[in-house]
Amino acid sequence: MTVTRPRLAPLYLAGFTTAFGAHGIAAALGAETEDIGWTLLAFGFTLALYDLAEVLLKPVFGALSDRVGVRPVIVAGLLAFAAFSVIGALVPGTVGLIVARFGQGAAASAFSPASSAAVARLTDGASRGAYFGKYGSWKSLGYALGPLIGAVLVVWAGLPALFWALAALGLAAAAWVRFAVPAVPVLPRKRVTLADLGRELTAPGFLVPTLVLAATTGALAVAVGFLPMLARQAGFGTVASMALVTVLAVVSSIVQPLTGAWHDSGQVSVRTGAIGGLALIAVGIGISGAVALASGAMQAGGGMLLIVALVITALLVGAGVGLATPVAFSHLAASTPEERMGRTMGSAELGRELGDAGGPLVAGAVGTASVPGVGLIVVAALTAGAGALALVGMRRRD
Repeated sequence: MTVTRPRLAPLYLAGFTTAFGAHGIAAALGAETEDIGWTLLAFGFTLALYDLAEVLLKPVFGALSDRVGVRPVIVAGLLAFAAFSVIGALVPGTVGLIVARFGQGAAASAFSPASSAAVARLTDGASRGAYFGKYGSWKSLGYALGPLIGAVLVVWAGLPALFWALAALGLAAAAWVRFAVPAVPVLPRKRVTLADLGRELTAPGFLVPTLVLAATTGALAVAVGFLPMLARQAGFGTVASMALVTVLAVVSSIVQPLTGAWHDSGQVSVRTGAIGGLALIAVGIGISGAVALASGAMQAGGGMLLIVALVITALLVGAGVGLATPVAFSHLAASTPEERMGRTMGSAELGRELGDAGGPLVAGAVGTASVPGVGLIVVAALTAGAGALALVGMRRRD
């Protein structure tokens, strides 16, 4: 059935909440590290807890939403997110932060894939792309505004203020979902064996869009981490360096709903959006990698050339993410029986989390062994390779 925007708007807020929680807290913890007295290893471990919880639990909660319904899982996840945020606000020290961070990630593991499944279940083929575009747009805004709002709150009243704000956001989203999102009926499901699950996870209708989402998210994570670092190395300040991430996220938030609407009207096919998006991302990251290598050998003008390249990369990666993400989710939803939509979305989200972790690891490992520019070029090549694989996988389907 087709629904109006007010019925799905609470799901957009849920998507904003998980993105805001991930990036807002991460940026604030980076600013507070010296006051807390962490070692670098402890700091990195605490940052990783949110993503670690998501990797472990997203498929579990996605499958649970098929059993009990997506709305109860979303509401319970948002309430748990609020509860763990309160722990972060009230319990001082490293222990409180570790518990809060892991708990928030576990809670997001529940309401994030369930929200994606709800978008898929509450829309039809004529409108699904547009709604996934809007959902992704609000997540991009969370990624862009999270560090900014988090920094303002921490400067104003310390880290507890940020946790209290996240608690209030989680409670508001839970109440709005409970009373505004229609109930999605639980459908009968057949017994699933390990062989059945293996066939589901290797079917082109799942594997190809999940590959696109993983490659997109991995390259996005590389851009979010490396663009500010390279800008700082070129002599630009913290504000200007972080503005690159904001540019990327804003472009993505604008392009995603447009792409979704164009996909619904037949103007952008799944293949065009997915392959075109990955191509833009690969070109953008490749430009920054090549210019970073060239500017390292320059004595004059290299810094300005690099910052121009970084701006171009932010624009291209933002546009590429905006093109590929909504069509990949729409294709994934169209290829999945409704009775196992939650399990599929949870498994696809796991693929995204692996890309989110793997992209920076590859760029960092290669960059450490050589220079950062080489790491970026390798990521660009891997992204282009994922696009080529997706092109082959979609040739017979779209």
